[in-house]
Amino acid sequence: MSVSAEIDRWLRRFHPGPPDAPRLVCFPHAGGAASSYLPMSKALSSVAEVQAVQYPGRQDRRAEPAHRSIAPLADRIAELLVPLTDRPLAFLGHSMGAIVGFEVIRRLAAAGEPVPFVLFASGRRAPSAERFETVHRRDDAGFLREMRELGGTDPRVLTDPELVEMVLPPTRADYQAIETYRAPRDAVISTAVVAMVGDSDPKVTLAEAELWREHTTGSFELKVFPGGHFYLIDQQGAVVATVAAGLAAARDARPTP
Repeated sequence: MSVSAEIDRWLRRFHPGPPDAPRLVCFPHAGGAASSYLPMSKALSSVAEVQAVQYPGRQDRRAEPAHRSIAPLADRIAELLVPLTDRPLAFLGHSMGAIVGFEVIRRLAAAGEPVPFVLFASGRRAPSAERFETVHRRDDAGFLREMRELGGTDPRVLTDPELVEMVLPPTRADYQAIETYRAPRDAVISTAVVAMVGDSDPKVTLAEAELWREHTTGSFELKVFPGGHFYLIDQQGAVVATVAAGLAAARDARPTP
């Protein structure tokens, strides 16, 4: 498979964006797909070229095994993003996606490649803020209960046996990947970080989100929104405004190693 074909398999561009705009690479949550960023891509199409990552194991890639570890997933994405560093990059990741984005940045930096000028880390505690979680080990009923409680998944999907059969394996694999992830305490990037969190998110406290400050030598901001783990669904307008402002503040940035 050619490099361009492989990039097309992993990255989805729903809207072209301005030719001189930064590229905003979006990383989905556990169980999520690139299409979850379709509304954001449309909303930001005047200020960015949005590229949404499509992890293996879902939608048109459902025949491929989903990754059960963050490291190989980040390894592959970092390799494929190198050709896209010809213009300024920005990353946005929600929940597990924030960690995947963070690890991709670490790999780009280690390889001497240009790194994003900003990481919008949404709905995820800082890499060093560890919790002992074993949701991926639950039986199907317990796992589906977790998905219902967090929201973010159409309830009709979770009551349809055929759809559950498709959704459950990749989502469980994603949960295993993020629940077994451990970052070095001194893992630091030079990319600016904007941590975004819902004020009633059961998966991350404000203090845990604030700890992202310790993982960057660049600037840091904490943005708090009303809502739970999937606050960005109900607060889409405010989230888009925050991201657009963050991109505009660094619109003159150029990728640097």
